[in-house]
Amino acid sequence: MLRTNIFLVKNLNTNSLECRHHNANWYFKIVSFFFIPPINITFVYNLTFCVLKPLPVSKIYNLVLPAEIAYNEDALFKHITSLTKFENPEKISLRKLRRSVDARGKQVKVNLDIEVFYNEPIAPLLSFKKDYQNVASKPQVLIVGAGPAGLFAALRCIELGFKPIVFERGKDVRTRRRDLAAINKDQIVNPESNYCFGEGGAGTYSDGKLYTRSKKRGDIRRILEILVAHGAKDEILVDAHPHIGTNKLPTLVSELRESILNAGGDVLFDTKVTDFEVINGELKAVHTEDGKTFTGIGVILATGHSARDIFYMLERNKILIEAKPFALGVRIEHQQSLIDSIQYHCENGDRGLYLPASSYALVTQVPYKGVEKGVFSFCMCPGGFIVPSATAPGEIVVNGMSPSRRDSKFSNSGMVVSVDESDWQQYKDFGALAALEYQKSVEQNACNIGGGTQVAPAQKMLDFVNKKLSNSLLETSYQPGLKSVMMDEVLPAPIVHRLREGFKMFGNKMKGYLTNDAQIIGVESRTSSPVRVPRDKETLEHVITKRLYPCGEGAGYAGGIVSAAMDGERCAEALISKYGVNC
Repeated sequence: MLRTNIFLVKNLNTNSLECRHHNANWYFKIVSFFFIPPINITFVYNLTFCVLKPLPVSKIYNLVLPAEIAYNEDALFKHITSLTKFENPEKISLRKLRRSVDARGKQVKVNLDIEVFYNEPIAPLLSFKKDYQNVASKPQVLIVGAGPAGLFAALRCIELGFKPIVFERGKDVRTRRRDLAAINKDQIVNPESNYCFGEGGAGTYSDGKLYTRSKKRGDIRRILEILVAHGAKDEILVDAHPHIGTNKLPTLVSELRESILNAGGDVLFDTKVTDFEVINGELKAVHTEDGKTFTGIGVILATGHSARDIFYMLERNKILIEAKPFALGVRIEHQQSLIDSIQYHCENGDRGLYLPASSYALVTQVPYKGVEKGVFSFCMCPGGFIVPSATAPGEIVVNGMSPSRRDSKFSNSGMVVSVDESDWQQYKDFGALAALEYQKSVEQNACNIGGGTQVAPAQKMLDFVNKKLSNSLLETSYQPGLKSVMMDEVLPAPIVHRLREGFKMFGNKMKGYLTNDAQIIGVESRTSSPVRVPRDKETLEHVITKRLYPCGEGAGYAGGIVSAAMDGERCAEALISKYGVNC
């Protein structure tokens, strides 16, 4: 029999005795003691009995697992119990910290960081508490736009003790659905309520991606925790590339609105801002289409990338704006099973029960007349749908979205080319609106070629590369329908050339990607705002007009839900720190 050592130690905090093994994560709490000869005991007090009690333990494990374990709660728990070898598995609790899929090798693996608790309660998941003060009688901050930037700016104003008034030209998220149905079924575009305008902005009906590289712009974890507190699944705190899904976003957006209203803020739907009142270089008031005037300590302009009337209004009021580069191209649609077979190296695209629908990110540089520009995938939507995102009759704009389960049989992605002032030279007479007019002309041309409705021009991928008109088109997720055309007629020549060459390169990177089992649909043009509303890098205030805080995607300072939300918070903080001190 092996000999071991046990030491009796007096706990100075509790004035009790503990009996510790020299090399173990457990201890004996002393009740009484009996002596067993093979064990060496260092006596401190006369005792008669010892009862075993495990020490509270928590430990982080960095695991590499197959998907059938990483994404299966029962299998994961069984794996952890076998790994830790604790005697009482019922006392084990788990918390996932980080999860990502690694499909670089033939065998797909899941990297999982997980914290294991034994005989110890798990600390609260969220540090954020949804407990907003009432600001009904506080000084007002005016916020134009109820997208992510506007809503998070409003919540931050409340936290800082100011009343937000949010102006939204579109409808609340529930009523907005009827106008989306009208676009898809009847091909009627409501300029005030569509896939871009309405509660939650363009992000409400999107894939709901929450990944951002803008880590220096704010606290990403805080934004995600606020979303979880308002109904998002806590998995968004774990996954390396989190998303919510278009079917879940409407409820979450309405919960954000309810927090604003319950705290005494206002959210005004069907309320279109038509003018700013600027006196001596300072923004004094906001005018709405119904003839009302609103004042506050300042204005956060968070209208999104498609509010062209706002850009025209700023130009009319001689508020400085600038033309901004963006990206233009098409949306490409494959069968999701094809993308899965390429990315996960699986036969017939069968990724199994547990792996998520696979995605991709592609980028290259392609020269045209001696000038190289980027060609890249944009807003890739695995298991998703293509939707009509025009904001006015007479134009075709497409975008992608995915439900939370990403279970559509289609995948789609924007495939776009960087454009700059060299592309919109013929529109230079429009000054700061030159990029916008260039963008608009391409969208209107697509609509004319498609037949004047929301039927979108399309071409099979390989046919496009080979400059051949497609005799037929594939089944599609785009509800208004497709028309077979030569996309050379739809897009400017530099865009067409770079897309063709880019597709060839991408076909070499992803074997099977370049195929006539995919089709391109035009046009993907609302990748970002074609206008920038310039602001000071430090104060975030407009460089000339005081009390105006350009914010989010529409002003040219964000790209996606999380970066827009962070920018909204920053603008609220900056405005209040400067103009809210003496209120």
